[in-house]
Amino acid sequence: MNLNKFKPLSGDASFRKFYRNKKNIIIFSKKDTRKNLLIYDAINKILIKNKIKAPKLISQNYKSKYIQIEDFGNNTVYLKLKKNNKNKLTYYKKIIKLLNLVQKIKTKKIKTFLGSNYKVPKYSKKILLDEAKLFLEWYVPKKIKKKNQTLLRKKLLLALKNLINKIKFSSKTFVHRDFHVSNLMIKNKKLCIIDSQDAVFGNVSYDLASLIDDVRLKTSIGFKQNIFEEYIKTNKKINAANFKNDFEILSVLRNLKIIGIFTRLSIRDNKDNYLKLIPYAWKLIEQRIEKNKKFIELKIILDKYFSKKLRNNDEN
Repeated sequence: MNLNKFKPLSGDASFRKFYRNKKNIIIFSKKDTRKNLLIYDAINKILIKNKIKAPKLISQNYKSKYIQIEDFGNNTVYLKLKKNNKNKLTYYKKIIKLLNLVQKIKTKKIKTFLGSNYKVPKYSKKILLDEAKLFLEWYVPKKIKKKNQTLLRKKLLLALKNLINKIKFSSKTFVHRDFHVSNLMIKNKKLCIIDSQDAVFGNVSYDLASLIDDVRLKTSIGFKQNIFEEYIKTNKKINAANFKNDFEILSVLRNLKIIGIFTRLSIRDNKDNYLKLIPYAWKLIEQRIEKNKKFIELKIILDKYFSKKLRNNDEN
């Protein structure tokens, strides 16, 4: 297939490239082909099986590193909210209902389009730590003098391990892992989920943290609290104190990971457009650790090594 014949679409943070033909979306992935094509479709199959709208596979040419999937158009919830903030709460309430459906998924195995079995992995504490370490591996070397890096890494690693050990819930819930308004689309007035290849069975609070403390869409602390309470209201059987504990820890870990990933995208892949989002990621971290006892150790380290000026002017 000659992809030059088709209209290229704006990409994401992965190695995928997207094109639109008359009816479908073509996804081409030169690297990480298994995750970006095979596993991506496998997770979509799980979502569809559980009556959640996700892109159906139209055709595949795995050897040539592309698949064709259903086209949901361009109307993401993110774009809808950027144009019109008035219905923001209404949309988020619908998203909470969708999240509740996602979290009811019990399907752990699915046949791929190659006929193999795919088992959804577990979001272990080791993986959580490895992801948070992206901050140490990419951001720290860029921002901190070399002579201070070794000690900082040791301190941060210990603080991160201590936080992860404070997590209460086990990894039993289906987690999209990148559940935010840019990955939710509107088709025929229904919410649809995209970008699902990283799904795991993990902590029940992770996707809500992705949604509420979303680095791409700025919302007030009051609004964030309203959405958090809306979720708790629809999940009355959950231990709210334990949930809040895990929500806060996972939000901080996720945004440290995001800072690391966005730095890596700039250094390794020449994708500098993500750097402008880092100051807000810092702000989200600050909001969660401020006056919060369980983050005292982390806050002392971050305040010592990363000044307000550095956090606020991070594109430089």
